[in-house]
Amino acid sequence: MTSTHTTPVSGGTLHYEIRGSGPVLIITGAPMGAAAFAPLADALSTDHTVVTHDPRGVGGSVLHDPGRDSTPELRADDLLSILDSLQAEDADVFGSSGGAVTGLALITRHADRVRTLVAHEPPLLELLPYAADWREKTESIIETAREHGVGAGWGAFMRSAGFDTGNAPPPPETTPTPQEIADSVHFFEHELRGTTRYVPDFESLKPHVGRIVVGLGEDSGHLNTDATTRALAALLDVEPVLFPGDHAGFIGQPAEFAARLRAVLATD
Repeated sequence: MTSTHTTPVSGGTLHYEIRGSGPVLIITGAPMGAAAFAPLADALSTDHTVVTHDPRGVGGSVLHDPGRDSTPELRADDLLSILDSLQAEDADVFGSSGGAVTGLALITRHADRVRTLVAHEPPLLELLPYAADWREKTESIIETAREHGVGAGWGAFMRSAGFDTGNAPPPPETTPTPQEIADSVHFFEHELRGTTRYVPDFESLKPHVGRIVVGLGEDSGHLNTDATTRALAALLDVEPVLFPGDHAGFIGQPAEFAARLRAVLATD
């Protein structure tokens, strides 16, 4: 059974959902919202209180100023607001993609509220060689979305990330909803830049390395997040922990992914 809730955050209201009972586990993405993580949350809800949410400015999480940028630090404070709303002293946190960047900001800013952070494939492009080139690519993606629409923007984004869109089957003929278009615009204009340019404060993270798990998809070798994840693990002096699938393995293999995540949390 899933219950839906809202909580006030800086400059807006956050939508979040709760499933199950047991230790609190927050699952967070960016730009992915609660719906994308529903199968994973269902699989974990047998022994966890699983919290999913729409990140600020996406889906049901509304900003008073839609033009305000979504930074990892603001999203981290949003997770703190959820914990306070739950009256939970702390939680395990699974963050994927931009949500992994949020999780790194959270444990940097509020380490006492995080039991274990699993940072799954954070797109920390600043950790890669030729970071300036990656910044240019990001700006080009944003400009493509601005000039040619969010569909073209997503195509450019996927190609830059390493997905072979040329050989992929054509997407189904569906018309995106106004909400989906608005969410995509928000991602390109107000989230992508801040997420990919985030540089973790490694000095602040060092005391908490024992509670940070760096997650990597078994099938992500062709993606730039493979390189960013390995760079993060090297800087933290830890080995990446492999998870089923690629960057979105939790969508394609939710039961297997949940089993791996459950095992990781049990050993930390």
